[in-house]
Amino acid sequence: MAKGKFPVEKLQSIQTPFYYYDTELLRQTLQAIVGEARKHEGFVVHYAIKANANPKVLRFIREAGLGADCVSGGEIEASVKAGFPSNKIVYAGVGKSDWEINLGLDQDIFCFNVESIPELEVINELAAAKGKVARVAFRLNPNVGAHTHANITTGLAENKFGIAMHDMLTVIGEAEKLSNVKFVGLHFHIGSQILDMGDFEALCNRINELQDELERHRIRVEHINVGGGLGIEYTHPNRVPIPDFKSYFDTYAKKLKLRNGQTLHFELGRAVVAQCGSLITRTLYIKEGATKKFAIVDAGFTDLIRPALYQAYHKIENITSEEPVESYDVVGPICESTDVFAKHTDLNKTKRGDLLAIRSAGAYGEIMASQYNCRKLPLGYMSDEL
Repeated sequence: MAKGKFPVEKLQSIQTPFYYYDTELLRQTLQAIVGEARKHEGFVVHYAIKANANPKVLRFIREAGLGADCVSGGEIEASVKAGFPSNKIVYAGVGKSDWEINLGLDQDIFCFNVESIPELEVINELAAAKGKVARVAFRLNPNVGAHTHANITTGLAENKFGIAMHDMLTVIGEAEKLSNVKFVGLHFHIGSQILDMGDFEALCNRINELQDELERHRIRVEHINVGGGLGIEYTHPNRVPIPDFKSYFDTYAKKLKLRNGQTLHFELGRAVVAQCGSLITRTLYIKEGATKKFAIVDAGFTDLIRPALYQAYHKIENITSEEPVESYDVVGPICESTDVFAKHTDLNKTKRGDLLAIRSAGAYGEIMASQYNCRKLPLGYMSDEL
């Protein structure tokens, strides 16, 4: 079985479970993003903090020159602490509280991505109290489906996100009536873990239609924000460690009809950090069942919830064994039947004490960890600090 490169001797001495981040792969991924985006005039990339807010990971991303996409006040605080410039921070979210809006105003962030007229009115009121003018983009729901898991589709009319397209002119008109907000752009996001470029083409077509309509009303938009959504290869992380950023950016360059001077913003998360991260867990017991073997490990869905929440696949490798392959159900210690990482998965023969690497876990892994069952949160380590 092909395996990733892990410094097994060093990892053996660390208390499990923990997250291990391949620093070199993160650098290479960031170089690919920046290199491909630079080929297209006006492309600006923000990193979606919700994917992974480990301070050491954020430092690498900030040093690469990406901006920050935040969906909470806590993420704004994490971005500022990591050194992201305020003028590269965008703030989205369907339910922004007053303190979060005030934080964004105090930090003079680049833009609020607004999802309703009531939210717009609150931002205007809070900005007025500070004597400021808040830049806003309206998140429109394009009613574009994405070929991905139902729980991470966000661009359909039935989803809670965004403003209906038929209300676009109304909300822009409302913004023009308010003194302490400035309409600067349109924001879209159709979902996550998208591998079919046709989904992004459909979004481009919808945006082209909306821009044509706006121009008929003599409304010009400075910034278009298409969100993120680019997926990764969970099945073969060693074979495809870096997503196809060229096809992703080229799709928008070819299909989206930007106007002169318009800036196109992206909010990539999973595609930036997923493949560089692995959850390292130690085998506690091998339990022989009537029809199967269970590899019981010390990590649970408190450490990586994606398999339980989304039925997500993560490749699992025994990084301490070269013995012949056997089939196991890899399960955790949580007192829930859903605490299963994989069923009928092939691993090199596994025994108590072996280290397993649950791959492609750099996104929505450490950041979604919980303390259910009074468990400790997992720590994260960068490869260059071991």
